[in-house]
Amino acid sequence: MFAIVDIETTGGHAQYSGITEIAVVLFDGKKTEGIYETLVNPQMPIQPYVQSLTGITQKMVAKAPVFPAIAPHIYHLLKDRIFVAHNVNFDYAFVKQQLALCGFELNTNKICTIRLTRKIFPGLPKYGLGSICNTLQIQHTQQHRAAGDALATTELLKFLIQNDTSGHLQKMMKGKNATAYLPPHIKEEQFKALPEQPGIYYFYNQTKKIIYIGKAKNIKKRVTQHFANNKTTAQKQAFLREIHEINYKTCSSEFTASILESIEIKKWWPKYNKSQKFKEQKYGLYHFVDSKGYERLAIDKWKKQLHPLASFRHLPEAYNLLWNLIRRFELLPGLCFIDKTAITQPIPDAESYNIRIQAAIQSLEADSIICSIKDGAHYILIEKGVFFGMGLIEAEQTTLSIETLKNALTPYPENDVIKHLIQQYIRNHPEDVIHFDIASR
Repeated sequence: MFAIVDIETTGGHAQYSGITEIAVVLFDGKKTEGIYETLVNPQMPIQPYVQSLTGITQKMVAKAPVFPAIAPHIYHLLKDRIFVAHNVNFDYAFVKQQLALCGFELNTNKICTIRLTRKIFPGLPKYGLGSICNTLQIQHTQQHRAAGDALATTELLKFLIQNDTSGHLQKMMKGKNATAYLPPHIKEEQFKALPEQPGIYYFYNQTKKIIYIGKAKNIKKRVTQHFANNKTTAQKQAFLREIHEINYKTCSSEFTASILESIEIKKWWPKYNKSQKFKEQKYGLYHFVDSKGYERLAIDKWKKQLHPLASFRHLPEAYNLLWNLIRRFELLPGLCFIDKTAITQPIPDAESYNIRIQAAIQSLEADSIICSIKDGAHYILIEKGVFFGMGLIEAEQTTLSIETLKNALTPYPENDVIKHLIQQYIRNHPEDVIHFDIASR
């Protein structure tokens, strides 16, 4: 019924590391039916710290069989049994990866003795194999060697079966379920509490530091997808090792979840988020009055202490807008720091020229926009083309004004991702957009 497996490896990632030793104990739930163990030549260097931990050296594995030579037998031992290991996802990922490279597809149910021990003996000080065996007085010799750890795990499973008065093992054995794939440090109750609603979710490490933030239309379903596949990538393996806690925030829709995700990634800069972690080099269109009383427009790098009339990620985008204003309102390129040769042309007096500048500025003042999300309760405020913030407005609040929204919504910093998301949403859902006249402010 069970195949209790333990492996030793060259490193921590199944995709980039190899197996140096493997042991498989066949166990029918009451007695051991047989045991297979062997060193394996990984055909790659064993990291020094791994050699120190396991005692397995390059010399020891030099004449051992390579994994392809033992793959048919390993697959035969595992294919019709439940794969059991202490922190099962780690061992399973390695064995599945190595078998796949040899043309064998392993697709068995799994049981993690860490998770099973947590259920049957909650509240133990630690749940590492050595600590559990010491606490429960289970014999454990040859720690960090495949056969020693596999035999200790077998004795632990036998002890758990004897003390499983609530049928936890039977529940784990009933087909494949999401909890079977959870990282060993995540409590099942925490996973089950995840809502099936739109929102964002946070993965925390052992020190309560956020290491990943994601958004979802269905939080529980998306979190399940992170763990329910058997990918052996470095990121997946790192997730399984480092995730100790999951938290979440619900949103009214996937759209608001996308905005909040971008805000939180920029705020916390999580280790495993690759997208959106770039420093945005912005440019701004600025307005000032020179020493001769002329109002002027100029493009410069974005400055926190100044408030530009418009902001841009790319410099050509800024110049395109400025040239458009020059043509529409008959501005002088020389006074806009674009064509300095044009400064020799006749210049109107400051008062008449400033009227043109003010007309150009007013054209940039886009109406404030409030985007109502699907449930009609969450709002997003865009003021002068810039994202102000978002939040919940009570249903009984029927009279909306910009001032009311500013008092009710949470302000957030804008970024290019949010700007793009909002522009796209306005194009696709014009019925959700409420326009306010500038004069009404």
